[in-house]
Amino acid sequence: MSRAGLAAFAANAKRSRGRVYSEPPPVERGEYQRDRDRIIHSTAFRRLMYKTQVFVNYEGDLYRTRLTHSLEVAQIGRSVALALRLNEPLTEAICLAHDLGHTPFGHAGQDALNACMKDYGGFEHNLQSLRVVDLLESRYAEFPGLNLMFETREGILKHCSKRNAKALGDLGTRFLERTQPGLEAQIADIADAIAYNHHDVDDGLRAGLITLRQLARQPLFGDYYRVVREKYPTLATTDRRLVYETIRRMIGAVVNDLVTNSRRNLEEAAPASIDDVRDAGRALITMSADMHERHVALKKFLNRHLYRHEKKLEMTTRVQAVLRTLFNCYMDDNSLMPNEFSDAAAGRPEAERARVVADYIAGMTDRFAFQAHERIAG
Repeated sequence: MSRAGLAAFAANAKRSRGRVYSEPPPVERGEYQRDRDRIIHSTAFRRLMYKTQVFVNYEGDLYRTRLTHSLEVAQIGRSVALALRLNEPLTEAICLAHDLGHTPFGHAGQDALNACMKDYGGFEHNLQSLRVVDLLESRYAEFPGLNLMFETREGILKHCSKRNAKALGDLGTRFLERTQPGLEAQIADIADAIAYNHHDVDDGLRAGLITLRQLARQPLFGDYYRVVREKYPTLATTDRRLVYETIRRMIGAVVNDLVTNSRRNLEEAAPASIDDVRDAGRALITMSADMHERHVALKKFLNRHLYRHEKKLEMTTRVQAVLRTLFNCYMDDNSLMPNEFSDAAAGRPEAERARVVADYIAGMTDRFAFQAHERIAG
């Protein structure tokens, strides 16, 4: 263990590729803590409060939003990073920022905006999150965006096409050379999957779109559900504590498996630095094969029975029509957007105007998108 308490293969600000724009070092906090704080204070982060995770914001007060999802991802990510002696503030920063570029209405909104942008380079919320922190946030007089550290930006960009990677310089190199990101970025990626798998179970049950009977047949949920039923036989199937006790055991088991298996991977690979991690040829933060199989089975179940439920599909159809209308109207008349965006689009080629329109729409909350649609389309 180093003097900083970090493993040798953890990200370390002293050996970082730094920021795009040079700044004096922070006082009484580290560079990655500064990144985390900038993300939390950003406008895009606050908007996540009113952006859909699975259920549109007005469908209920207790469903997860993009904000609560990001907080749950950060909690899981920090626990794993701490257990593996990795950089906890960096992991937290990546987890909190990973959805900053998400559209209103969740994946339905992303799919609609991507379809609208198909002739202009497409739209992907992961790349948009990087665009938010690099360019769209306007808070500092000396540079655009948040000017985050390289490793934070690396973690935010989980996926990238070769075409986009070529335009990103050093940040896109790993997608062209097929190398790995740092371990903190790997943690954030898998913590995201763990969080939504488990809290979507909770929200799906609350909404009545999936049932305990269905879930009990899923290996990951069923194993711990039976444990809870045996330990607390007086709990009725309608008692929410039955669900909570099951889900918390599921999360604990998955996270413990992830830590144990990742520790084994690190011992086998024996990286001496973050560069060794990047050149390892495979991800080192992984679940065991058995746990991964059960995790994927639950994900497939949710995709089939929750995300594609007829009631969800009805809302998907509605919100996608809203975004298509907004996109077409703003493309036809840029002046319908606020001056900041209409000025940016003025006189630009069509593809660049479309990107400005996509930036504006992606930044909307669910509520604001509905209101904008009502103003424009009636």
